[in-house]
Amino acid sequence: MSDSIPEDNFPGEVQMSLVEHLEELRRRVLRSLLAVVVGAAVCLVVVRPLVKLLEVPAEGIRFLQLAPGEFLFVSLKVAGYAGLTLALPYVLFETLAFVLPGLSRRERRLVAPAVAGSTVLFAAGLAFAWWALVPAALRFLVSYGADVVEPIWSIERYLDFVLLLMVATALAFQLPVLQLLLGALGLINWRTMLGAWRWVVLAAALAGAVLTPSTDPITMLLLTGAITALYLLGVALVALAEGLRPTPSPST
Repeated sequence: MSDSIPEDNFPGEVQMSLVEHLEELRRRVLRSLLAVVVGAAVCLVVVRPLVKLLEVPAEGIRFLQLAPGEFLFVSLKVAGYAGLTLALPYVLFETLAFVLPGLSRRERRLVAPAVAGSTVLFAAGLAFAWWALVPAALRFLVSYGADVVEPIWSIERYLDFVLLLMVATALAFQLPVLQLLLGALGLINWRTMLGAWRWVVLAAALAGAVLTPSTDPITMLLLTGAITALYLLGVALVALAEGLRPTPSPST
């Protein structure tokens, strides 16, 4: 009977010196940066439709350019964020190509689900911020002083607010992937995660306060609830993974 390949085997391990590792890392970082620059250049061509799309949640608000060249810098910033988003799959590919030779067989099996889940959750975070957080924050901020001031906003300040909120929410949505990786590597189990729910709610509230640029209570509560729900989803995924894990057969 043939012996099974051990899970801690390193099938792609390559012997390289420290200088060779650093050189490979430099090449992959440069290629990743080039992909981001190319993505930003492509997005810069269509930056005006992108800016108009980002203005949609602020229906009825007038935007001003308060300084010479403000819209030019805003265009570069929007194109940079959009280019980074477009280049993320390639950046992930370069990252995985660098670390994959150092992973065991068991760790390699986690790569594809982790990347797929991270991509889906990143997109879900952007969508949640776009459809829920940004409109809620704007409604609160506009209605709060509607009887005192007329809302005329700087286009740069507004887009900084929207982009920061969307990116921060997308990053916060990576929580279940992190939990699943920790659980799959055996560093923590679902019971321990569930037992810490009180601290998680407190941490989610703090994260909602820090990640919300408008500091309004509506957006903070929505983001806090989303982070808590994502954490509980991660607990459920870890519990499911532990339940599907095969139990070792007793030695005869």
